[in-house]
Amino acid sequence: MTTVRLPLFPLNTVLFPGLVLPLNVFEERYRAMMRSLLALPEDARRFAVVAIRDGHEVAPSAPGLPDPTALPERGAAAGFGPDPARAFHTVGCVADTASIRQRPDGTFEVLVTGTVRVRLLSVDASGPFLTAELEQLPEEPGDEAEALAEGVLRAFRQYQKQLAGARERSPATSAQLPEEPRVVSYLVAAAMVLDTPTKQRLLQTPDTTSRLRDELTLLRSETAILRSLPSLPAPELTRAPTSLN
Repeated sequence: MTTVRLPLFPLNTVLFPGLVLPLNVFEERYRAMMRSLLALPEDARRFAVVAIRDGHEVAPSAPGLPDPTALPERGAAAGFGPDPARAFHTVGCVADTASIRQRPDGTFEVLVTGTVRVRLLSVDASGPFLTAELEQLPEEPGDEAEALAEGVLRAFRQYQKQLAGARERSPATSAQLPEEPRVVSYLVAAAMVLDTPTKQRLLQTPDTTSRLRDELTLLRSETAILRSLPSLPAPELTRAPTSLN
């Protein structure tokens, strides 16, 4: 089994292969990660993104409740408990850095693109930032990927129309959608308004056919719900506060 060790960036979101993710890096542990990446050749500036299962994307930086005298946590694993590996979902995505720009205040503006799925084998918190031992996950197409991709694209266009109507916006009908089944499956997974556990389930689905089949069911269900709503609910209000990362 071939493995690789990379810096680990836990987030309250799921990164999919082929998708672009902007990051505003302000915590010292992740600043240290970016400084380390800048010391590498451009084609080696990679890290892994995993979704947080249990913990906080941003570590507390001041005493809080219920004990206002409690000291904030420090270190690479702050906010993730004594065994950080248990705080993360086990399947993530490698991120290639398109750009890393350091601001005058020491924070970073980063743009990454997801590349391949990886399985988290172990986490090391002994350094200034988390690193992880990872193995790449293969992506098999399955037996019905092409036919399902066509159906998913049709259902996704209907979903887009209903979503735009609920948001009182015009649908982006001019956007060119891909045709390759694997790319379709990741694009739809990233674009749908879903909670993190559902997106994580789609990321770790073992083959493209199974992911597309799941998405077709979700699209039909979500589109039917949107048709019955006078306006789009705000799902972010049921989640943890959004961080600046």
